Amino acid sequence: MKHKDKLCNHYNEILDGTYDCIDRLVLNGYFSQGCSPGGFRTWFRAFKGSDKDLNNATLMRMAGRFSRRINAFCKKRNIPLHYFKTGERKHEKAEELLPTDKNFTGIFAIFVARAPGSVWDIKEFDNGKIDIRKKKPLPFINHYYFHIIDKKWGHITIKMAGHPPFGTQIMLNGHEWVERRKAVQKLSIIKEGNCFTSFSSGEALSRIADTLSIQKGQLESVCNRWIYKCLWFGLDKEEQERSGFRYQYSIYQVEYSRNLLFKRGTQLDQMYQNLITLSRERLDIKRLKTIFGRKYRPHNRKQKGSGFEIRIERPDYNLTIFKIHFGKLTLKLYDKGERVLRAEVVVHNAKELKCKRSVTNFMEIVSKLRVIMNSFMDNLCYTHVSLLKDGSFEQLTNPSQKGKQRLAGVDINKRRNLAIMECVLALAIKPNGYTAKDIATLMKEKLNKKEATVYSSIKAAYDIKKLRGKGLVEKTGKSRKYKTTKRGMETIIAVLSLTQKTIPAILSSINKDVLAKNPEEMCEIDKLYINIREEIKAINQCYGIKASA
Repeated sequence: MKHKDKLCNHYNEILDGTYDCIDRLVLNGYFSQGCSPGGFRTWFRAFKGSDKDLNNATLMRMAGRFSRRINAFCKKRNIPLHYFKTGERKHEKAEELLPTDKNFTGIFAIFVARAPGSVWDIKEFDNGKIDIRKKKPLPFINHYYFHIIDKKWGHITIKMAGHPPFGTQIMLNGHEWVERRKAVQKLSIIKEGNCFTSFSSGEALSRIADTLSIQKGQLESVCNRWIYKCLWFGLDKEEQERSGFRYQYSIYQVEYSRNLLFKRGTQLDQMYQNLITLSRERLDIKRLKTIFGRKYRPHNRKQKGSGFEIRIERPDYNLTIFKIHFGKLTLKLYDKGERVLRAEVVVHNAKELKCKRSVTNFMEIVSKLRVIMNSFMDNLCYTHVSLLKDGSFEQLTNPSQKGKQRLAGVDINKRRNLAIMECVLALAIKPNGYTAKDIATLMKEKLNKKEATVYSSIKAAYDIKKLRGKGLVEKTGKSRKYKTTKRGMETIIAVLSLTQKTIPAILSSINKDVLAKNPEEMCEIDKLYINIREEIKAINQCYGIKASA
């Protein structure tokens, strides 16, 4: 089976299949006319006939009517209504209230919680004129969470503000949508939580999941099916039509996952722990955790940037989560169930992708996430599967030509050259590439105090140019950013492993007669080094070489 990335291809023999699927999906619903002062005033005139009653008291009465209708509706239909504190998690309670009837469709629970929301502030003057502005900072207002079972999408949640213009968020799940396709029933799937832990054909499952982004109108259809029913608590159907209140939708958050089903759980555990161990060491997690921040304009200085961070979490027994944060993007790797390894790309705000965010552009957003996923998986593969071709050492040390400029070779006996290789390796997994300034920041951590004070972005650019001459690093388009190539990942990892791990360990063991008092306590790698030591001694004896004491 042909896989989409190097990691899956490398472990093809121990995989039962793979599939890609969109997980959590959050859409913003907004009434565009009601988002500007003039537009809101025009809408209110259509709603009431004039703007005579356009004041804070009227808007507060509309919010109060929303709340009263919710309470009356839940009481009449015997629907659970729960109030939560700000920041309190609600999904666990929603799972408890899920209907047991498989044929049920409609609202099964409503939650209420306070959160910051957009509210218009109407200032009235003595001459009869008014000034319409949004309250700042955003006040905490009631938001209503409508938990719904949809025939095509399963459990969906609509979060709606109780104040006009009734801003909303629609929360969907791609796995629930895929599970309800008729073609999926033929694939002998077993679903545990938010994942298919067993299936007969991962390729067929991926094709079905891909139709979610390919088929136009899927997202708008499910939103329109329920959002106006939820809006009824604020504006009934006649008021919606009379005032021309219509929602538009944009993509806010997306989770894209790749799921690897292993033939045996022991194979998954061995592969994953090995990958985590090598990635932790070669991606320099400790150093990268707090180095990269993000600059903000003066008006945004109060915001906290999530920056660049790599970390490994263990929230539960025998569960390891490998996370990389950069801005509003998160890459995750963790085991799911007994035989599934899941990789996730999470965009917390679609602005980070630098593309249009309307629902009609959903396919492009998914394509960008797929590219990030492939790059993430490829780089993970390179970090623990490296090749060093014949002549690689000679090619590194030889001079190279970049355009008309002749560049010096990369002498691996010099600490600065090894340090620059460590840096481009550590930053290889950074989404969207890295700059010379990023390299300079990291290099100052690796050089001594005297060298670090004079090391600048200009020197980093020169060091990068030498690696570009060897094909280890390349520029990303016409930007000032760089990325580490496939050949660069493989060569650098192999060179660093040999120069920093293998060769020093072998040399230090040759002259030692006793390596350990109790051989049984040695790990596997130590036993291998002992075997190499004995073979080298035999070779030296054949050549008449005697190691000095």
